[in-house]
Amino acid sequence: MTLELENKIAIVTGGATGIGRGIVRILAERGADIIVADMNEKASDEAVAEVEGMGRRSLSVPTDVTDDNGTDGMVASALSMYGRVDILVCNAGVAGAPGWWERDEPSADDWDATYAVNVRGVMHSIESVEGHMTERMKGKIVVIASIAARGGGAGPLAHYRASKGAALNVSQAYALRLAPFNINVNTICPGILWTDMWDQIAKRYLADNPGDTRTPRERFEHGLSMIPLGREQTPEDIGKVAAFLCSDKAKNITGQAINVDGGMKMN
Repeated sequence: MTLELENKIAIVTGGATGIGRGIVRILAERGADIIVADMNEKASDEAVAEVEGMGRRSLSVPTDVTDDNGTDGMVASALSMYGRVDILVCNAGVAGAPGWWERDEPSADDWDATYAVNVRGVMHSIESVEGHMTERMKGKIVVIASIAARGGGAGPLAHYRASKGAALNVSQAYALRLAPFNINVNTICPGILWTDMWDQIAKRYLADNPGDTRTPRERFEHGLSMIPLGREQTPEDIGKVAAFLCSDKAKNITGQAINVDGGMKMN
């Protein structure tokens, strides 16, 4: 395997589980040392142990991206330990406030929670690192949005779609702002992955359809028929695209949003 990120220092927010964990794993495989910034300290420690088992350095930093003091501390910890930050992956995200899957329509708390994490969390994370990156005149930033960002929709996930659309827009705004400093900012829009969010969506569907005897996973697999390539995406799929965007191979790519969805959205 080509170590295209050898000796790079990467921060991954929400890197302890799910898509973030897959990104952490792939970046480490490609040679990067990883700061796992996550609220789940137990899972973060497990991610750190996995990275260290791959021969790379790693650090767990408990981080609340909704607080700019939290993201400032995240970057300060990285600089104190490793002296620089080359890569930031803004992956931390939520689907709503606790219990979002039980509501037919999003509540005010759902809107507030998704905006605080999925939008302002991206802004806080980028602004915490941009001073360091602009001073060095280099850096790679990747924002994880969703194919939900590609169009609006009603129902229990309307707030989530809106927040991911905003995250994509924010990413492109920073791409313009930071381009004069040789900093690339891009977005990845994952498709259908088996995550806690999809587990809750499947459970909600089955609760509303008591005659359906499938398990949540079986209901999820039924949804794969919407994918032209006929297969689900994995956290590692997202990690591989993130690794490319963070490499010198992508030096002339910025302000772009790449769908990793098996062809569900072709734009």
